[in-house]
Amino acid sequence: MASWQLQEAKAKFSEVIDTAEKKGPQIVTRHGVETAVIVPINQWKQLLKNQNSLANRDERTEQQRRDDFLALLRSAPDFEIPDRHRERLEQRKAQKRRVSA
Repeated sequence: MASWQLQEAKAKFSEVIDTAEKKGPQIVTRHGVETAVIVPINQWKQLLKNQNSLANRDERTEQQRRDDFLALLRSAPDFEIPDRHRERLEQRKAQKRRVSA
């Protein structure tokens, strides 16, 4: 990406636009700090399209996310807890029952 100082970009705006169309986004700096980007319209539209699709994905409610997660868990194959772990699991359950009682 090329970089243009603000004063130069103002003086050569048509050239900045032409370069953006041919070579892609052009950065404009003010006092050495990147301030703006000149982007060809087709790239801008693609960015907007991508942003909208991400926003739509985030519009799912918390309940929909939970339902999706539960569906994922339910789709997993059943499995048995190996005997060596079963005893420790039972001990932990018994300990929690004693603590809460």
